[in-house]
Amino acid sequence: MARATIHPVILSGGSGSRLWPLSRQAHPKQFQAVVGSDTLLQATARRLPTDLDFAPPVVVCNEAHRFLVAEQLADIGVTPAGILLERVGRNTAPAIAIATLRITRETPDALVASFASDHAIADDVGFRRSVRQAGDVAVRHDRIVTLGAPVTFAHTGYGYIERGETLAGDAHGYMVESFVEKPDKATAQGYWQGRRHDWNASIFVFRAGVLLAEFKRLAPEVLAAARAALDGAEADLDFLRLDVDAFAAAPSISLDHAIMEKTRNAAVVPLDSGWSDLGAWDELWHPGLDHDNVCKGDVVALDVEGSYIRAESRLVAVQGLRDLVVVETPDAVLVTRRGGGQDIRTLVDRLVADGRDEATTHPRQHRPWGHFEGMGSGPGHQVKRLTLKPGAGISLQRHQHRAEHWVVVSGTARVTLNDTVQMLAANESIFVPQGAVHRLENPGTVPLEVIEVQTGDYLGEDDIERFEDRYNRVSDGEEAT
Repeated sequence: MARATIHPVILSGGSGSRLWPLSRQAHPKQFQAVVGSDTLLQATARRLPTDLDFAPPVVVCNEAHRFLVAEQLADIGVTPAGILLERVGRNTAPAIAIATLRITRETPDALVASFASDHAIADDVGFRRSVRQAGDVAVRHDRIVTLGAPVTFAHTGYGYIERGETLAGDAHGYMVESFVEKPDKATAQGYWQGRRHDWNASIFVFRAGVLLAEFKRLAPEVLAAARAALDGAEADLDFLRLDVDAFAAAPSISLDHAIMEKTRNAAVVPLDSGWSDLGAWDELWHPGLDHDNVCKGDVVALDVEGSYIRAESRLVAVQGLRDLVVVETPDAVLVTRRGGGQDIRTLVDRLVADGRDEATTHPRQHRPWGHFEGMGSGPGHQVKRLTLKPGAGISLQRHQHRAEHWVVVSGTARVTLNDTVQMLAANESIFVPQGAVHRLENPGTVPLEVIEVQTGDYLGEDDIERFEDRYNRVSDGEEAT
């Protein structure tokens, strides 16, 4: 008998603040190539291929990240079954409930598996094997199965699952004895030595009917809000925009707290793949060669031991230090002790309180048409480099407080300026006066690079009035340009 197709749900709503300065609210870790050449989102989608009995994924993401999700999946040839947009975060229980309801509209009582978009897996083949085993247990025993990662050291930043007796007639499934919150060091040491606990990887496999029945019994308010948010959803291009009021009415609660810690139908299957939730920079350090240092990018380390050093844009030279994390990005550098990664969120909170843009945004800001980077600014002016994808264009717009001067660096530009349209080649330029209706487009087959010089008494990203936009963005300053 053929095994059931597994319908993946990929949750992409996190901010990953403990991996600052690489991960930030506007471009969090799931969209970054933290390990390997793929972003974490892309790596998650790749390990669930449709030719190995996985259905196209349903993705739940923050509305502000919708174009990032669509673009990154398109870049690896993945067409999702749906991209559901949250305007407010409500943790994993409402997100999984909505995605499951969405799947059942086309496949009643489907076999569903939910995954975080920002975890690292060492062995994709072993991962798929474990997920398939969990699916078999879910079908045979009508269980909601969670995958438990083997404990390799006394980690105090993870939750734990205590394994109970094996399920009757099943070599891979265990009853869940208990779920344990993040323990202190001594307790974690006991879990590691006792060999009865696994790390909670927050990966769940279940028949849709089984999970929805438990939502109805244990968390009816979550299920009701999920149904209302989905029933009131509106299609927007390739996205499904959930009803914001209905979704906001859902309790903000994880699936662990809402269902798994209360249900009598929980089971655990070992995850045989190597796993990390990449919750802190410490997760990327590991003992090995070169004085136990892990160096990424242009790094020179002399007399350095036990450190993680990452350079994103320039040379980082470190000498005579021990047990540090050093992370460089174009606009910020983090230096902290190794082992203190769980405290980075406090640092980010301080930066937010101080009004520092570096806390939430990168110099390179992504838009559906491409991206722009700040190159410099001063009183009354700032300079950006715009990169437009082939066939892309900014909205037809105007600014009340600034003028713009565009210089084409490479590619071909089509410029709308009030009632005229003209083509610009490399080394040609045009002035856009304050208040003029304008649009920049790339009609070519290669990226368009443009230097934009802005001048005026206010240069904020919210000074924009849109008249037309191929990406259906609103005209109130959302994602300026």
